[in-house]
Amino acid sequence: MDELTWELLAEVYGFLEADAIKSLLEAEGIGVQLFQEAVGRYAYPVTVDGFGRVQIFVPKDKAAEAREWLKVYREGVEQDLDQE
Repeated sequence: MDELTWELLAEVYGFLEADAIKSLLEAEGIGVQLFQEAVGRYAYPVTVDGFGRVQIFVPKDKAAEAREWLKVYREGVEQDLDQE
């Protein structure tokens, strides 16, 4: 059996947030794969009961760097929301 080379970084609700995180991580040189059930994106674009959940995977060898980046990103988003 092949060893898994991707690790789950996070789960978010909504493809827009997932795509933004993907773009920013890729800009940092970190590869990203997004996984979402097809029904959550195409047939019923909602975020209820797991529909709309997107899993963000990164290469295992970049997972620690991606986690640190995600922590800083989320802290910045929280600060922006607090200032509104």
